[in-house]
Amino acid sequence: MSKFDAIVIGSGQAGNPLSQKLADQGWTVALIEKEHLGGTCINTGCTPTKTMVASAQIAHYARHAATWGVHAGTVAVDLPMVVARKDRIVQQYRSGQERKIQERKNLHLYRGQARFIGPHKVRVGEEVLESEHIFIDTGARPDIPRLTGLDRVDYLTNESILELRELPEHLLVLGGGYVGLEFGQMFCRFGSQVTVIHRPSQILPREDSDVALELQRSLESEGIRFVLGANTNRAEKQNSQIVLTVESRNGSETLRGSHLLVATGRRPNTDDLGLETAGVQLTDKGFIRVNSKLETNVPGIWALGDVKGGPAFTHISYNDFQIVHANLVEGKNFTTENRPVPYAVFTDPELGRVGLTENEAQKRAYKLKTGKIPMAWVARAIERDETAGLMKLVVDADTDRILGAAILCTAGGELVQILGAVMLTGAPYTVLKGAIYIHPTFAEGFWTLMEQVR
Repeated sequence: MSKFDAIVIGSGQAGNPLSQKLADQGWTVALIEKEHLGGTCINTGCTPTKTMVASAQIAHYARHAATWGVHAGTVAVDLPMVVARKDRIVQQYRSGQERKIQERKNLHLYRGQARFIGPHKVRVGEEVLESEHIFIDTGARPDIPRLTGLDRVDYLTNESILELRELPEHLLVLGGGYVGLEFGQMFCRFGSQVTVIHRPSQILPREDSDVALELQRSLESEGIRFVLGANTNRAEKQNSQIVLTVESRNGSETLRGSHLLVATGRRPNTDDLGLETAGVQLTDKGFIRVNSKLETNVPGIWALGDVKGGPAFTHISYNDFQIVHANLVEGKNFTTENRPVPYAVFTDPELGRVGLTENEAQKRAYKLKTGKIPMAWVARAIERDETAGLMKLVVDADTDRILGAAILCTAGGELVQILGAVMLTGAPYTVLKGAIYIHPTFAEGFWTLMEQVR
């Protein structure tokens, strides 16, 4: 049995920096990883998908170049080259993580499945590791729905679709959330016909309806079809096609496609960790229960990232690392409470979001002011001929503090972070009314947005 100052299970965007930082503090650290270093983000999430989204955007610009007075000729997407470019970038990141581990002599990498055999003992293969500080960062995986016939269909997930070398003729997408929309638009721009089937009556059901509808209209203008309020009853293979039987508000319908992407949610990687042996409590959906300092009910065991539930974003995982390290090593008192969470949906237009939606703020009984403008009012958007989208601000009418914002436009994820920074300061939204904005930029739209707050 080997004893360590810390054991980190999972090398995701919390586990990697935590293991490295603790090693830099002189701790002996065991890092356990059963697959590739880097977790979801580097291998099957942010890095590969946004790399391929960039290729899809170039294809879109080239195909519509005449809009800007440029004649590009026939546009063809070489999917194997797109995937090869993605693989090169992913490997770059993986190699970087390997180097960081090799540079730290007191950081020991164990390859294999970790399983608790006690509150502070973990088995990896034939090895037993022990520590008073154990950190779980095992992430999540696609949650496959119970759908009749699905187990007999060669469906794709967000992971396997990244390896396609042949372009789908017609991609059926089961799920109109963040993952489904990003891949749907990506493959539409590559040249596939795309149909999105979604159980709720609104895409992105956690967003305000006006924001979701604006994005839907933009995606429909590119040729994506949406079947909303739909219950999918059956999946089957007929000859070379995948056939879905769907009941929607428009009645019964049979949808046929060459490929099926299942993007109906994520489930935590907790079912093979032996957490019951350690006494760690889980939620009904299998996520690890933690307090605001990310501690489990078992002293000396923490959970970070997607495995604990809550917003499933890479930057949340990294912030979890920051909280745990600050409390454990620096003697601070950081928590997850009251942190405004920025995120983006990497469609085009891009949806940048932070804080509460208008709907959420109403449910919390805030007295509200709101402001909203179309991107057609922003000079930079007009000049670029990218006027799809809107800017929306939600304000506490009693304090004039920003509660949340939605920026749906080119670089919406970049822009919304300006508003997130103002939220961190606790300043009223009115500080932005007197700001000087570079002309012409998308951020200049904030001046008009502030003027529209009522």
